[in-house]
Amino acid sequence: MSNVVRVQMENFDLNKEYDRLITKNSTCGAVVLFSGLVRDFIPPQQLVSLELEHYPLMTETMLENLSMQASARWELQRTTIIHRTGKLLPGDQIVLVGVSSAHRTDAFEAAQFIMDKLKTSAPFWKKETLKPNPDSKPESYWVSAKDSDEQLARRW
Repeated sequence: MSNVVRVQMENFDLNKEYDRLITKNSTCGAVVLFSGLVRDFIPPQQLVSLELEHYPLMTETMLENLSMQASARWELQRTTIIHRTGKLLPGDQIVLVGVSSAHRTDAFEAAQFIMDKLKTSAPFWKKETLKPNPDSKPESYWVSAKDSDEQLARRW
């Protein structure tokens, strides 16, 4: 079992991460990749940017624990968790969760488990900068946790 956890400012390459997840033997039957993007979802306001901060070392430890929990619960071959920090723009990749397994059900469920738990457990802080209308100055605020994310995490 091979786990990769990275917290980084730079973008990631989906093709390279996919290639890393594929094991070079005949037992790999499924690879699931989830890539989350920064989206502008607050019309009529415009998202100017999303800034992400994290608690170094604690964040990586939490993500490694999530990967180990998933590996203990499902039959996995490899996992990858990459989360970006810094200033991101709409359309930028923000997070990658990748899982390989002999079976698709294990891969899908493990990837969803990791993402659901990451959203509620990992120490990341998000600050959105919005432009309420074309003539106004941008306004920034820290994003609060969502009840819907908590509900998804509780099902595990």
